[in-house]
This record gives sequence, C-alpha cells and structure tokens, in this order.
Amino acid sequence: MESNQPSPSYYSILGLSVDSSGEQIRRAYRKLAMQWHPDRWTKNPEVLGKAKCKFQQIQEAYSVLSDQRKRSMYDVGLFDPQGEEDEGFADFMQEMSSLMKNAKKEEKKYSLGEIQTMFWEMAQSFNQSASSCFDDDGIWSQKVFNWNDGSRS
Repeated sequence: MESNQPSPSYYSILGLSVDSSGEQIRRAYRKLAMQWHPDRWTKNPEVLGKAKCKFQQIQEAYSVLSDQRKRSMYDVGLFDPQGEEDEGFADFMQEMSSLMKNAKKEEKKYSLGEIQTMFWEMAQSFNQSASSCFDDDGIWSQKVFNWNDGSRS
C-alpha cells in the first residue's frame, strides 16, 4: 500500500541543511547509519522493521547527497531515483546551478544613471556599426541608420 504523504527530503533525513559540505554529509551518514543499522536491533523485533526502513532511507539519502552530480540534480528538483542518469545533462545542470549560485552572490544593483548610460552606449554602438537593412523601396542595401537625426547614410 502506497502512502500519499510526501517523502522527507534527503537533507532532513540526514539532519542537514542544503548548504552542508561533503564532510558534514559523510559525518551525519556515519552517525545515523551506526544508530539505525538493523544488526543493532535484532534483539528488539518491534523496532527492527522501523530500523530497516530508516537505514534504507539514510543510505538512499547519502548515495544521492554524497555524489556531486546526483546532488546537483536533486537540488534543482530533477533527480529521479528510479531513472537512468544522463551524465551530459547532469553536468549541464551542475554547471547551471553553480552559475546561478554565483550570480546571486555577485548581484549588482545599478543606479538609474548607470542604466541610462548603458542604454545610451548600446544605442551609440548601433549608430556606429553598419547593418544590413532594406531601403525605402524594399531593396536590400548596406546603409547605416543614424540614430541621432533619423537619416540613413
């Protein structure tokens, strides 16, 4: 019989936060694996079933979080424990995740003046470069549109 309850996150199973290091993951796993290993509970049959289940969850969480590719996929919500791992896609997602984390750290706030200056510089670069366009008769021509006065040269 399947449960409709969502399964706990791998981080919560190991008692960790999302930004935990590999060493923290390894230590948490070892501690919990020793605590819930089924061999420790053979003399207590009423807890043995729970211990087996907990131990299996702990192993699954560790197998994903200790593997950087699987962890990256898990962190972005794309890890499928029953699915086959596509190495290329996992590498791509890991790189994207890394870039997004760095972008958040490096986020720069621009003033209105800086934005206006950037916009003006972009507009000026259009004015300076030749572009392919159609002339007034719809004929392809190599003319430059002058943004300052609206004329073509």
